Amino acid sequence: MSELKESPEKEQKKENSGYYAARPSFGNSGPSKLRQKFSRGMTIFVVIAACIVFYFALLRLPAISGVFKEIFHVLKPVVYGLGIAYLLNPIVKFVEAHLKPVLEKKLTKPNQIHAIARGTGIFAAVAVLLLVIIALFNMMIPELYRSIRDMVVTVPSQLNQLVDTIMEMNTKNTTLNQLLTNILKEATDYVQNWMRTDLLTQINIVMSNLTVGVINIVSEILNALIGIIISIYVLFSKEQFASQCKKGVYAIFKPSHANMILHLTIKSNEIFGGFIIGKIIDSIIIGVLCFISLSVLNMPYTLLVSVIVGVTNVIPFFGPYIGAIPSAILIMLSDPKMGIYFIIFILILQQLDGNIIGPKILGDSTGLSAFWVVFAILLGGGLFGFVGMILGVPTFAVIYYIVNMLVNHRLEKKKLPTDTGSYGERSFVDSDGTYVHSDDNPEVAEPREHSKDKKEPEDQGNSDELNNRKEQKIKEQKTKEEKENKDADKSTK
Repeated sequence: MSELKESPEKEQKKENSGYYAARPSFGNSGPSKLRQKFSRGMTIFVVIAACIVFYFALLRLPAISGVFKEIFHVLKPVVYGLGIAYLLNPIVKFVEAHLKPVLEKKLTKPNQIHAIARGTGIFAAVAVLLLVIIALFNMMIPELYRSIRDMVVTVPSQLNQLVDTIMEMNTKNTTLNQLLTNILKEATDYVQNWMRTDLLTQINIVMSNLTVGVINIVSEILNALIGIIISIYVLFSKEQFASQCKKGVYAIFKPSHANMILHLTIKSNEIFGGFIIGKIIDSIIIGVLCFISLSVLNMPYTLLVSVIVGVTNVIPFFGPYIGAIPSAILIMLSDPKMGIYFIIFILILQQLDGNIIGPKILGDSTGLSAFWVVFAILLGGGLFGFVGMILGVPTFAVIYYIVNMLVNHRLEKKKLPTDTGSYGERSFVDSDGTYVHSDDNPEVAEPREHSKDKKEPEDQGNSDELNNRKEQKIKEQKTKEEKENKDADKSTK
């Protein structure tokens, strides 16, 4: 009878297992029906609430956008400061990297070396910025004044020449004479009526717009000055700001998600930095080449046209044409023949920039094709104007990189190739999820597995050997279990 009795340990184990099996399931044992219903109800409630909030947000969209515009208007100096700090950071890093080795030979305190190097770099960067702004104003304002003065002097004489030419044509052709007389009479009547009715109103509108424009210009200048001051503080403490942002990211998100956010931030900095700095260097080179060439060709308004062409060249694709159109009109008012020569020169210069200078400086910094570049410029310019045309390409490049990364991740999970060239007209995915490629007819194509999962075919002998090994392992496991049971029975006895 003692042999039939189980050991006290086994009896206690049975009691515990029965107790835990009889307990209601909570936590890791799986959610109860009540909890499942509550979770489903909360999900439905959150979705409905989000839809209602979205609906009322659409109804109040102008008011909401007005609030965001007001916030942006208040924080505009901060935005300017961050942008200026980002543009000046390469100069600060360059000066700091070359000055630190010199200071380390003369000073011993690391904090003192860092402070002196950083301060010198920031001073040099701000000095370069102010010198560039002053130089641009000194070049453009006198040249612009001279251009307007010349236009005021030359336009009346050109109009007189046009009138003389028309009068000569009138004497030769009576029909043309009658037609031009009617046009001139209608134009005269229109101008007289406009002066009687709308002239004072238009003058008031122009004066009010001029006043508002002057106020806006003064406000933007103040915002830019405050932005320069803010950029100095940002450049002094950029490592601390970066550490605080990284700390917040790791506090809010999971480590894997935080690492992904930091990776995307670094990639975005590479795309924006490479594109903006490269475009600035490219535009400076184009402006200098334009100034030298126009001086050699003895064209009018050389300095003003060169500045316009260089500044608008920052805009990809459309920038050269945006700068060339007003410049060509300005030159044609002075000398029509020179205007034609200028158009030919701009076409040659832009071909040189697009095929040689630009690729050498920018390389493939964005990773976008020509179609997506045009798409990004049109979208950014339509939404945010001139700034959108400049920043639309790098912004869209970051979005394109994120989407491409997500698509490749999904394809890798499905064990499909990530190379775009693999998805040609004769490639498809079978109903069982197998990637298939055919040079003839997709319907009779043979499956081709992804290169990572491709295995060598096994012959019948190898498969039999594998089956034998599996059976041997099963037998060994059974033998081991039987031996453990016998040992347990012996210890009980």
